[in-house]
Amino acid sequence: MTSLRKNLAVLILFLSASPLLHSHLFTHAASTSAPATRAQIIFVTGLNSDDNYEDDYLDDDNHSTPPKVVESVQTTLLQQKPQLCQYNPCLENQEPCNQISERTGCLCPGVSGGDEPPHAPRIQVLQPISEGGDRGKIEVQWCAPSSVVSGYRVVIEGRETLEFQKVSRRGLVISLEVGTKVCVEAVNSAGHSTPSDFSCKRYDPPESSDHKLLAGVIGGGVALFLLLIIAAVILWKHQMRKKAKRDSADGLGNPSYSTEGTL
Repeated sequence: MTSLRKNLAVLILFLSASPLLHSHLFTHAASTSAPATRAQIIFVTGLNSDDNYEDDYLDDDNHSTPPKVVESVQTTLLQQKPQLCQYNPCLENQEPCNQISERTGCLCPGVSGGDEPPHAPRIQVLQPISEGGDRGKIEVQWCAPSSVVSGYRVVIEGRETLEFQKVSRRGLVISLEVGTKVCVEAVNSAGHSTPSDFSCKRYDPPESSDHKLLAGVIGGGVALFLLLIIAAVILWKHQMRKKAKRDSADGLGNPSYSTEGTL
């Protein structure tokens, strides 16, 4: 029993006194332990690349197929500057602006609906016609409003009302007196436009070429008359000077006349 204790004590003392053996034992124990698993870091450089990333998703122990990557495609819309339709509201017999817009994709000006009275058109000019078969008549010109229009009316102050189609932009009036007020109204199923300062105009005929010619003739006649008067005055003065000189010469030629007295 005593020898067994001695042997155990010697063994413990040997182990504690051998650091090299102690280090070897701990190193062996660490090498036999299970290896630690490191987390794998995956770097994605682009969604639209055609490279194969299958190797990045393969685990060392479990060779499983990589997950599918859904590519997100961003579409950039190139917005062009909107173009206005080539539509002139002052020209007649034109294609409606909404049809031009459907065909070309252009933009029309804002138009009020057919369920409300139209805006007032803009009258342009009251022009007398001096040539052709309509000579002597007055032409009324206007521009369409930004509204749904089914027709137009030309209202003459104190006289009649003339009706025209929705594609019309001008109408003929038989005759007008100077200062007569003329208005143009737009009409649709909801009513008619209200007269305004730009939809009405008073007739003020421009000076015709005949009037200008007459004024020129009168002015030329007056100028010629004045020239004749001036020429007559100059001629009369010239005659008076000649007569005065002649009278003076006749007095010096008389022998009974002397500066020293009467003989």
